[in-house]
Amino acid sequence: MATLGTGALTLLDWAKRLDPDGMVPQIVELLSQTNEMLADMLWKEGNLPTGHRTTVRTALPTVYWRLLNQGVAPSKSTTAQIDEMTGMLEAWSEVDVDLCLLNGNTNAFRLSEAKAFLEAMNQEMASTIIYGNQGTTPEEFTGLAPRYGAISGATNADNVISAGGSSSDNTSIWLVAWGDETVCGIFPKGSKAGLVHDDYGEQTVEVTAGVAGNRMRAMQERFQWKGGIAVKDYRYAVRICNIDVSDLAGATPADLLTYMEQADEIIPNELGRRAYYCNRRVARWLRNQVRASVETGGGITFENFAGKRTLTFGGVPIRKVDAILNTEATIS
Repeated sequence: MATLGTGALTLLDWAKRLDPDGMVPQIVELLSQTNEMLADMLWKEGNLPTGHRTTVRTALPTVYWRLLNQGVAPSKSTTAQIDEMTGMLEAWSEVDVDLCLLNGNTNAFRLSEAKAFLEAMNQEMASTIIYGNQGTTPEEFTGLAPRYGAISGATNADNVISAGGSSSDNTSIWLVAWGDETVCGIFPKGSKAGLVHDDYGEQTVEVTAGVAGNRMRAMQERFQWKGGIAVKDYRYAVRICNIDVSDLAGATPADLLTYMEQADEIIPNELGRRAYYCNRRVARWLRNQVRASVETGGGITFENFAGKRTLTFGGVPIRKVDAILNTEATIS
């Protein structure tokens, strides 16, 4: 038997969701975000119940030039295994049955609440893909930012480009080449891909608000998303960090196009499906540069991807991800 907590919808919540004629309205989703990275990502079933184990080559064998009648020493390559962990994102919705029945449109009322859960799940997954850190929050998986968090001293430091910002209002642009052997989303072996919705219908639940231990009937739903990210080859993701947001509107903003050119050249070959990711403030300034770019023969254009007119740079689409913050600390 479930327990109904203080997160349950109340009669006041119900009243705030009705039109003057007593019908459930179309709610204006002021809290919704655009996180196009989720649609671009390739998702793959892991080979572990908790994630995915990747084998990477760490050294090549030694080869020699030899003369006649002279031998060479045997050699070998070396490999290492990396275990990528997934996380389990979950939420429950429990609504008093009689509250659902008040206006005679139970399905519409439940759907209005389910939409909010779906949006919250999407936002949290997108944020964790960027900033998740299993080292500090064990229930999460490790996202991109902790992996690409140094411009010197790290193995992948060449894939982290600093745009020169030194304050606390920085942001980043990401270039990722999604692919089976590059960077991809993962879900545990034997589980389902993507967001799973279970509707348990009418259930008896235990109340914690009011008189603890009392029981009532509630409409119960569960939302769950098991996922993580596997960076199989770190060379296929590039972070342009330390972009000072306030300077974008100033006289000397960061030369984003130059940094994007550098990022594109860092990725070694054409493996994977590439896309740039930035938040809407950076996207606005990139779009603002379209006019100047065209006048000088630059590389920012509009192209059609899946029937949608999309801002591109060098043929690579530029996507909006609201989960990318404008308050990143300086990366050193």
